[in-house]
Amino acid sequence: MSVSMSGTEQLQNSGSKESFLNWLEARVKNAERSFMNALDADMWSSGTASGGKQIGGMQLLISDDATGTVGGIVAGSNTFWQNQFYDFSTNSLAASASTIQRAMNTLWLNCSRNNDKPDLIFADNTYFSYFEESLQAIQRITSAERGKSGFGGYAYKDAEVLPAGGMSGNCPSNHMYFVNTDFIHYRPHADRNVEVIGGDRESTNQDAFVRLIGWAGNMTVSNRRMQGVIVA
Repeated sequence: MSVSMSGTEQLQNSGSKESFLNWLEARVKNAERSFMNALDADMWSSGTASGGKQIGGMQLLISDDATGTVGGIVAGSNTFWQNQFYDFSTNSLAASASTIQRAMNTLWLNCSRNNDKPDLIFADNTYFSYFEESLQAIQRITSAERGKSGFGGYAYKDAEVLPAGGMSGNCPSNHMYFVNTDFIHYRPHADRNVEVIGGDRESTNQDAFVRLIGWAGNMTVSNRRMQGVIVA
């Protein structure tokens, strides 16, 4: 990712040193916001875009049918590497506010072992709405601070349920992910965690400079059996 500024733009904003720095910093911040939006999309992906250089996101690490190859291990021939899933269609149910908790109860048990349990649940707009509607009569506030300021999530057993959709959300439609964060991680490289690479680079054939911002890393999972997903 790069941020550029032409010599003309520098002159137009050269009333003071501070105004130039503010303009440049604003461009860098906007670039970082755009990058984080793109990174969020990648984190929900199957990792196949950009010639395989895309992050291996949730659709890869927690697949809809427990298949796939993650970390070089083929789930189809290694049952210990298969994540859990609940498919409404194979259970002859239609997803709705009256059935969402039945699916969640089943998947929770399948993703639990002794003290290992899901601690975060992410849902797209549809499934989050189903869950929210199923709780209207018994709404729970998980903290006093959240109750005072309003809240966007709910508690389900030991896990917090959060919307991963919203406006232009990147969570796949009709999906709810049960995540055990002891075994699944976002791993950016310390030297490329949305960091400026080197100094400003001047063009050899035009009056301008470019500032490069880089990121490197991936998402990893060490125990797929403790992760799960509800699909339609």
